[in-house]
Amino acid sequence: MAEHPHAVLARRGYEAFNRQDMDTLRELMAGDATHHVPGDNPLSGDYKGQDAILQMYRRLAEETNGTFRVDLRHLLVDGRGHVISHHRMTGERDGKTLDMTGGVVFRIVGDKITDLDECVEDLDKINEFWS
Repeated sequence: MAEHPHAVLARRGYEAFNRQDMDTLRELMAGDATHHVPGDNPLSGDYKGQDAILQMYRRLAEETNGTFRVDLRHLLVDGRGHVISHHRMTGERDGKTLDMTGGVVFRIVGDKITDLDECVEDLDKINEFWS
């Protein structure tokens, strides 16, 4: 059975993210997409629009000297524009190590990602890592 188109879209996003392929990421997102980052740290908040989202992705790489990775584990689809991912994120920053699971709730309209709601396993740990 072929993978659902929404799962393919999310999977392409993960692959492009790990390659730092900003052109492909821009192509996958609606111009007014929003990425919601949880927690209470310098990277938390709502990033509205492709430029803001892609700048935040660049910052993740810069803050970790390129060590930040998100390895996709599973994708779940509902066929109505929602994809839920489960992933493992790792990175090193200022002598700190990150290794935890998380996920994203994607909202897709047509063939574009319009909203990304990020979830993490441990808010305290993610706050400490990015602070």
